[in-house]
Amino acid sequence: MAEIAALFVTRLYRARLAEQGKIDARELNASCLAIADDDEAGQIWCEENGYPGYTSYASLTDLPWRFPIFADLVKVLDKHVDLFCRELGFDLDGRTLTCDSLWINILPEGGTHASHIHPHSVISGTTYVAMPKGTSALKLEDPRLPMMMNAPVRRKDAPQELQPFVYVRPEVGDVLLWESWLRHEVPMNMAEDERISVSFNYNWK
Repeated sequence: MAEIAALFVTRLYRARLAEQGKIDARELNASCLAIADDDEAGQIWCEENGYPGYTSYASLTDLPWRFPIFADLVKVLDKHVDLFCRELGFDLDGRTLTCDSLWINILPEGGTHASHIHPHSVISGTTYVAMPKGTSALKLEDPRLPMMMNAPVRRKDAPQELQPFVYVRPEVGDVLLWESWLRHEVPMNMAEDERISVSFNYNWK
């Protein structure tokens, strides 16, 4: 009898943010919009770099220090990341994973975020603030894809774990976590309203 084992599994953590602490969703949404309106440096960076919509990634590196709602958010995220790390079997050698970057993303209709990874981090993730009907899912890429060379395409009815790309459609209040080497992207936002999220990286300190 043949035995087929699943090796080198890629994990994706998905949970409700509120499972590990309460965050005022309305305040978080309003804060993201207000910061985007006030952040002139961020607006200029987005325009100069062809980034659709708004991101605070290149302009505001201290959101948890500036705004209490983001400090509260990090405390909740810490608990989610701790759970995920246990599942991943990490030996942190007495050290911790610390949130060293956290930023706002606002994608308007037609906006995309190209495929990328998060170098120099261990865990990356996103929590979702506004997800209008019809907006983009998160697209995740099989990390083995560049090495598959002459492999046939997968059948459309193949199991999810065998597909080269997986689309995850989060809801408002969800948090997704993955290892930072996992390539991902946000396809075009087809909704008329803005897609708002907060992304973050955790590093080994």
